[in-house]
Amino acid sequence: MKLEALFQNPTALPTAPKVVDELISSFDKASVSTEDIAKKLSADPVLSAKLLRLANSAYYHVSRSIGTVEDAVLMLGFVTVRTLVISSGLVSGFKTVPGLDLKQFWRYSLHTAVAAKWIAKKTRENSDLAFTIGMMHAIGQLVMHAAMPEQAMQMDKVAGPLDSRRLDAEQASFGYGFADVGAELARRWKFPESFADTIAAFPNPLERTPPNKLAAVIHLAAWRARIEESKLSPDEITACYPTEIAAALGLPENALIDEMPSPDELSAGLDELIR
Repeated sequence: MKLEALFQNPTALPTAPKVVDELISSFDKASVSTEDIAKKLSADPVLSAKLLRLANSAYYHVSRSIGTVEDAVLMLGFVTVRTLVISSGLVSGFKTVPGLDLKQFWRYSLHTAVAAKWIAKKTRENSDLAFTIGMMHAIGQLVMHAAMPEQAMQMDKVAGPLDSRRLDAEQASFGYGFADVGAELARRWKFPESFADTIAAFPNPLERTPPNKLAAVIHLAAWRARIEESKLSPDEITACYPTEIAAALGLPENALIDEMPSPDELSAGLDELIR
């Protein structure tokens, strides 16, 4: 199935909650009325309840209980609230996907997001963008499994959804990979172009001139989340360590293993996001 045909399939495209659309368009606006957004968020009981549970979680260590969406925006800041709501909206957009273990998929995505935030802080990239794109980087897999379940499930037998060979196998079979599909979805959802560029570039971030540094952050984060899921031995980790990309970002040797806390530790308190 060609990439364009994939998006003509009505089952392939999830619908984002309306307030998520508004938050996506806020990336391109110089000034945003946070009051206006808070009102709209409050009108979505499911998303606002989830936001309040997250805002009061151990992850944010807030000094007092957060009781309203306005409080959450005030205490956590608009950018954090936007990140949380968009991430929650992505998760709720896909209820069931043929052939995919959604629980594992979103755990892996959250682990990529928190690892990306940690790496972005170390390398002085935008950590909120890194988190959101980390949550989204593999969303093309959901679209492919929803739009062409039989072909996607055949592919799962060759290289599973979290297999490092997956993108190459998709490219060989379909002429595009899940990163291309995710980038196209980001465009259709009207995320800023930098989102689509970063998702498209994350498999090979050093191919571009100049290299896409945020894509390099996502590449390293996805690697870290993947080895966590695969439970690799120390020797296997050493053998597949992304040395060249880590060096391009100026990270010390082995930083992703020796310095970075485990993704479980980094995401403690954020589990609500993927329920």
